[in-house]
Amino acid sequence: MTDRYALPAMPNVHSHAFQLGLRGVGERPAPEAHARDDFWSWRTEMFRLAWSLDPDGMRAVAERLYREMAAAGYGAVGEFHYVHHQPDGTPYEQPNVMAFALAEAAAAAGLEIVLLPAAYHRNGDRPLQPGQRRFCDPDVETFLARVDALRAWAQGRAGVHVGVAAHSVRAVPAAWLAAIARYADAHDLVRHVHAHEQRRELAECDAEHGCTPIELLHRSGFLGPRTSIVHGIHVTPADVARLAAADAFVVSCPTTEGNLGDGHFPALRYRDAGVRLAIGSDSQVRIDPFEEARELETGARRERQTRFGLLSHYGDLWGELVANGRASLGLDGGAEIHVDRDHPQLRGVPTDDLRRALVTGASAAVVLS
Repeated sequence: MTDRYALPAMPNVHSHAFQLGLRGVGERPAPEAHARDDFWSWRTEMFRLAWSLDPDGMRAVAERLYREMAAAGYGAVGEFHYVHHQPDGTPYEQPNVMAFALAEAAAAAGLEIVLLPAAYHRNGDRPLQPGQRRFCDPDVETFLARVDALRAWAQGRAGVHVGVAAHSVRAVPAAWLAAIARYADAHDLVRHVHAHEQRRELAECDAEHGCTPIELLHRSGFLGPRTSIVHGIHVTPADVARLAAADAFVVSCPTTEGNLGDGHFPALRYRDAGVRLAIGSDSQVRIDPFEEARELETGARRERQTRFGLLSHYGDLWGELVANGRASLGLDGGAEIHVDRDHPQLRGVPTDDLRRALVTGASAAVVLS
């Protein structure tokens, strides 16, 4: 008989389902000999992939991904969704058809989903690239009307929930941030945003607004206890203090952030300030919550060359990430998974040490179907 051990399924707080199609493709070198391979060159390939999708294609890639997530130990996914329109930017006849495809894929895979439709309007101070047109809305009222319709569609559908997001401070004007914040407050919705992932993002925000993205989110009313900042890598002490004072979440996506060369996530600075942390798979480089947790922990240890990291501080790091992840997504309860204590990665580990072993030496291979 298999020696089973139960633990709560991990919420995957930040996912872009369609980016599963970048596996391998996203590792190709920039085509121009003089070009620099970085986040921005990777983003060009991402736009090309986004441009190629239709609702059937979105449904197919999302179901494949969500089945992989469920098998790996994830129990819920926050789908940060911005591929809204047809490739030329024209809305579909059913404006939320791409979001419907994601929700239907999650249901087929047995995964709870929080749809996070993301506002997008511009490409910073640069012209829109072709692949971006299908992300964009002409005004925030049009975007919020579509969120209203999506929320109405989701009502009564088991396992389907809706929050709201702003893609980033470079993708929307400050006035949109304030409007989205007011909407989220009025309807008691969680709100997510990419911020502080790349230094160029910080420079552009400072040039436009004279502050960091986190300060701008604070000024606009976007920052609060139901706000999740995705990435939060390049932060000042003042940024960390604002996040702590707001009781906001920071969502780290370690395997993606490492793959993109984003920088070192300051986990121990957040730990010391009491900022709540959660994890996501983001660009789907890997689908393995155990690996995300391990990367978060080992990165924290490297941060100060210490073994007193997140695991030593929280005791049950898996449980901490589960609780924070579900709160970030506005979810109660949660699914349970079972792992195989007889698997070579866990065999012989004392029961009292099992939760520690899960986030330092295990992988999704230990999850039982």
